[in-house]
Amino acid sequence: MSKIKPLVLASNNKGKLAELEVLMAPLGFQLITQSSLGVTEAEEPFHTFVENALAKARHASLLTQLPALADDAGLCVDAFNGGPGVQTAFYATQFGYAKGDDNNVKALLEQMTGLDNRKAALVSTLVAVKHPEDPEPLIAVGRVSGQITKAPQGHHGFGFDPVMWLSQFGKTFAELEPEIKNQHSHRGQAARLMCEMMKDRWL
Repeated sequence: MSKIKPLVLASNNKGKLAELEVLMAPLGFQLITQSSLGVTEAEEPFHTFVENALAKARHASLLTQLPALADDAGLCVDAFNGGPGVQTAFYATQFGYAKGDDNNVKALLEQMTGLDNRKAALVSTLVAVKHPEDPEPLIAVGRVSGQITKAPQGHHGFGFDPVMWLSQFGKTFAELEPEIKNQHSHRGQAARLMCEMMKDRWL
């Protein structure tokens, strides 16, 4: 790629930035967090990942007048009818804990005490817009199914990685090296699909 192209990441999550930077770099995009440009977080009133991601991307693009990329991701637990879903980031607050990854894991394990059905999926939906009113946003979805462990395992990653056990590896996401995780994660899947679409339609 001849020229570095700015792309606003509609998130302030350092974990997401680190993962997506690696995946987007080959296309020549420089990811810039919205907070570094003074953009506040968008409202996320919807019940689906795609609607919330689109709202975030349009919000960031409107306030920066740059192309924007947003990710809405979450954990969907079978025993909770797909919850916490879009409320994943705030899951712990429902049970009196402060917002945060460690507390989310703690609350989840507490709520799943005694449950035999531990099936769950991590879902990532990426949405990219060229401008705030882009009528054809790019939408890419990645999904990884696994089982929720009974205790955290591993020290890599973030979010629910320490309790998402993957049968194909016999490990949790947090026990995988970052390069391996990026190849197989929900966000990695979505990012590769997004890169293909960007190459086809934007470059």
